[in-house]
Amino acid sequence: MRIHGGLKWRNLVRELKRFESTAPLISRHVNHPHNLHSPISVTTLSHYFRFYSTEVMQQPQLSADLVRIMEQRLSAIEHRTACLHNLINRPEASPAEYARANKELRKLRGSTELIAHLRIKQKEIDGLKSLMAECPEDKDMLDMVTEELGQAIEEEKRLQNLLLKSLLPKDDADERDSILEVRAGTGGEEASLFAMDVFKMYERYSQKKGWKFEVVDITESDLKGYKEASAAISGAGVYGKLKFESGIHRVQRVPVTEKSGRVHTSAVSVAILPQADEVDVQLRNEDLRIDTFRSGGCGGQHANTTNSAVRITHIPTGMTVAIQDERSQHMNKAKALKVLCAKLYEIERSRIQNSRSKLRMEQIGSGDRSERIRTYNFPQGRVTDHRVGITHYAIDDMMQGENLDVFIDALLLQQEMDAIASFSSSK
Repeated sequence: MRIHGGLKWRNLVRELKRFESTAPLISRHVNHPHNLHSPISVTTLSHYFRFYSTEVMQQPQLSADLVRIMEQRLSAIEHRTACLHNLINRPEASPAEYARANKELRKLRGSTELIAHLRIKQKEIDGLKSLMAECPEDKDMLDMVTEELGQAIEEEKRLQNLLLKSLLPKDDADERDSILEVRAGTGGEEASLFAMDVFKMYERYSQKKGWKFEVVDITESDLKGYKEASAAISGAGVYGKLKFESGIHRVQRVPVTEKSGRVHTSAVSVAILPQADEVDVQLRNEDLRIDTFRSGGCGGQHANTTNSAVRITHIPTGMTVAIQDERSQHMNKAKALKVLCAKLYEIERSRIQNSRSKLRMEQIGSGDRSERIRTYNFPQGRVTDHRVGITHYAIDDMMQGENLDVFIDALLLQQEMDAIASFSSSK
């Protein structure tokens, strides 16, 4: 936006006030060298207006068809929100109904707030258009209203773009904690050693993200690799970040057991499961068979002397989870129940969302090398994700939990682009 003679003083004051409220952000955006509390210079002001022009005043225009589809969705959200409020205000509502309604309202809150702002802006636009129709011969008034209308329309576009992003299909589990499972596939001992490397890579990545990484169970190989390993990862948006890590991870390197220096190819499978809560999965005691047994492997005098290991079988599905990582039977049982709930929740999600979700069983496959989603080539120092075609040449940093976001962010962006294309083609 350029400052010119026809700009009304009240609009300039409004823009300056908005500038003052966003000065820290803008100073960082333009790399302003002065202290944030220093006086506003002409250079800074010109930086701001260029920034404001590109970031705020030139919003992308959505197509008429996309706006029409979006308005249908907005009306449905408004109707659903009203129904949920009526439900939670009913005295006869059960605790389970109340919990589900509140959970759904929390998920809709961001969209409903944006919708409210959009409706206010649309009413303002209608009022300005009516005012223009009432005074077609008052040039000063028309100039002022035209300017106000242009700003209101740009704000409407901004809100519509924000709403479009909020309306794109989301996995309901994206904000949940996760269960990580890593299993050695094709490749014998080398696969077990790489499974350990991958498991520790995710542990380091979690630590860098500030997430809690709790080992659930580890089954070691003869060379102290991991035949199987699982962990519970807790933090903000863990599943949404890690869900595309599920699949076959292939490694090409010289194993420690190789005497001739020949490169071997091995594979491990990674599964990322969203953790379930009590509202999602109801476990009945009559559906569970709980067995205890003595832990195997190393562990000093306590190991093999007490029945601290726990095996839980879900009778309706035949699914079994065994945990022997802790010395306490009670702690092993709690961990086993957490993993079992996550597995049952994933089965239900797979059944409901099979048409649009990338599901665990589809991603993991048989554990064969040919079904890889990512290749770690140590001789060439590269990691390649075959789904987005990105290669990163810092494999040692990657195994330390660094730069994993290179692939994760690309996959999330691809998901968003696919969602926009799907949204645009919906009726």
